[in-house]
Amino acid sequence: MEQETILKEILHALKIHSDQIEKKLDALNSKIDNSIFDLETKMNNRFDRLEKKVDGIRVELTETQETTDYLLSKNAQHERKLRELSKQP
Repeated sequence: MEQETILKEILHALKIHSDQIEKKLDALNSKIDNSIFDLETKMNNRFDRLEKKVDGIRVELTETQETTDYLLSKNAQHERKLRELSKQP
């Protein structure tokens, strides 16, 4: 009878210990999940900022190309006029 009581106490102590370990593991798992979420959020924010920056550069390059095209066409017009003027007697 005494051995049965000792076994029950041991099993009860093991159950309590198991519950405590499970709580600690759950807390650790939650911390890991939160850390992963925070890291993903930071990476997404960085990618969003980088995407905006690239979009801005793309717009600037497009505007620069349009300006260059305009200036080249004006330059060609002036050169034609100069050739026409140089042909006149």
